Amino acid sequence: MKPPKDSRKIVYRCTDCGHAQNKWAGQCPGCGAWNSLVEGVEDRAPPPARFAGFAGAAGEGAVPVSLAEVEAEEISRVPCGLEEFDRVLGGGLVPGSAILIGGDPGIGKSTLLLQTVAALGGDHKVLYVTGEESIRQVSLRARRLQLGGAAAVRIVAETRLEQILAVAQAEQPEFLVVDSIQTAYSELLQSAPGSVAQVRECAARLVRYAKETQTTVFLVGHVTKEGALAGPRVLEHMVDTVLYFEGDDSSRFRVIRAFKNRFGAVNEMGVFAMTETGLREVRNPSAIFLSRGDEDAPGSVVMVMREGSRPMLVEVQALVDESHLPSPRRVAVGMEGNRLAMLLAILHRHGGVPLFNQDVFVNLVGGLRLGETAGDLAVALAVVSSYRDKQVPRDWVVFGELGLNGEVRPVQNGEERLKEAAKHGFKHALAPAKNVPRSLAVPGLEVVPVKSLREAIAVL
Repeated sequence: MKPPKDSRKIVYRCTDCGHAQNKWAGQCPGCGAWNSLVEGVEDRAPPPARFAGFAGAAGEGAVPVSLAEVEAEEISRVPCGLEEFDRVLGGGLVPGSAILIGGDPGIGKSTLLLQTVAALGGDHKVLYVTGEESIRQVSLRARRLQLGGAAAVRIVAETRLEQILAVAQAEQPEFLVVDSIQTAYSELLQSAPGSVAQVRECAARLVRYAKETQTTVFLVGHVTKEGALAGPRVLEHMVDTVLYFEGDDSSRFRVIRAFKNRFGAVNEMGVFAMTETGLREVRNPSAIFLSRGDEDAPGSVVMVMREGSRPMLVEVQALVDESHLPSPRRVAVGMEGNRLAMLLAILHRHGGVPLFNQDVFVNLVGGLRLGETAGDLAVALAVVSSYRDKQVPRDWVVFGELGLNGEVRPVQNGEERLKEAAKHGFKHALAPAKNVPRSLAVPGLEVVPVKSLREAIAVL
C-alpha cells in the first residue's frame, strides 16, 4: 500500500516582489533582486476549514456574516503572577494568543518566563520547551531562583517542530513556552535552524496551533546587533504581542516594553530589578529614576514623562561647554538627536540663548527613552540651567511641549502628571497654562502656568 502523498511542496519566493519558483537562483527572475529567494512550504490544495466560527461546512468556502450578528464576548485573562508583566500585557494572558519576547543575550528572558510559568504551574498545565539549554540547566536555575511552583511545570528538550507539536498534542497544556524560536526547525525545509525560512515556518505553525487549541504560546526571539528581532519582519506580524526586554549591563534594573499588543495598549512599560533570586517587581519606578545627589547642580531638571498608562518622574541632565571644534557637538542619550537640534534652535530664536559655539550633551537618567513631546520644556530648561550655571530648585518639576514659535503647548493627562509629582513631595510645578486644573487644585503642589519659553525661563 502506497503512503499518502504529501500535499505540501518546497517553493522559493522572492522577499521583494513575491515571485515563486521551484528552484533557488541567485537573482530573482521577476524583479532582478539578488539573493532575495527564500525557501518556504506551500500547500498544493487549499487547507480545509478549521475554525467553525469563520467558515461553513467542510469543503465549503467562508460565509460572510453581519458584524452586528457576531457575539462580542469579554476577553477572559489569566494573571501571570507578576503585576508588572500583567501591566505590559494589558491585564493578563489571553487564551489562544501568541506572545513574542525579544532581548539581548543574558538580559533575563528565560528567567522571566521561568518565573511566570512557575507561578502558573500550580493551577494550570504548562509545557516548557527548551532548545538552547538542557533540562538539567533549567532545573538548576529554578532551584537557584527558589521557585516553588516549578515542580508542576512539564519540560522537554526538543528543537524539531514536528516533535514539539506532537508532545503538545499529547500534553494539551494551557501555556506553551518555546525557548527559542531560532533553535526550532521543521523537517519539511532543508535550510538550517535560525534561517529566515525556518523561523517563518515554525512561527506560523506554532501560531496556528495556538489559535486552534486556545493555548497561550510564548516565543523567545533573538535580537540582532542593532537591537531588532532576528528573522523575517513577518514574524512580528504573525504574533499577537511583541515584547522587548531591555536593560543596561551596568545596572540591575530591567525594563520590558510592549511594541505590539492586539489585546491591550502599546508602549506600556514594566520595571524589574535583577537579584540573586531572580527578577523582582519595581512598583514605584519614579523613586529609582530620581536618585539625585545631595546638592543642587546646574543642568538638572525633573520632568514628568508618561509610559503607557503610567506617569513617571525622571531626571534629565544637560551639560553645555564651550566648543573648540568647527562644528559643535550635539549628543543626546535617551532622546532623538533631531529633537534636540530643534529645541536648541527654538532656544536661540525665542529664548535668547545662543548655543552656536557650545557643545551640548543631554542624558536621561536611568537609561530611559523620551518618546513623547512632553519633555521638551524640561530639556530646554536643563540646557539653559547648565549654560548660565544656575541651579533649578530641587522641589520643582517641569513638563510641556515646545512649538516652533516658542509657545508652550499642552500635553495629554496633565492632571495625572501633577498628582504623580505631588505624591513624591514636589512643591512647585511648571506646566502649560492649559494643563492647569481649573476646578480642583492638587494638594501640596503649586502649579505655575506658562505660555511661552521666555516666560518659563524667567520663572526659573
